[in-house]
Amino acid sequence: MANLILANVTASVSELKKNPMGTVAAGEGYAVAILNRNAPAFYCVPARAYEAMLEKLEDMELNAIADARAGQPIVKVTLDEL
Repeated sequence: MANLILANVTASVSELKKNPMGTVAAGEGYAVAILNRNAPAFYCVPARAYEAMLEKLEDMELNAIADARAGQPIVKVTLDEL
């Protein structure tokens, strides 16, 4: 069965066990697909890449909220009213 691998670098579970930080470093800042019997089991994502991914997801959620509110009337207030 063919599997879609969404990473440029792959490593086996055995390689990950032998040298976890080396496996992460092999991805050069990007995710590494961890294979179990030549099928992707999970992705090892560096902290910076994970944080960036979460920020983008949050931005997408905020944009969706803004788009949903785009047709609503604008209420003008002054700082004193707040």
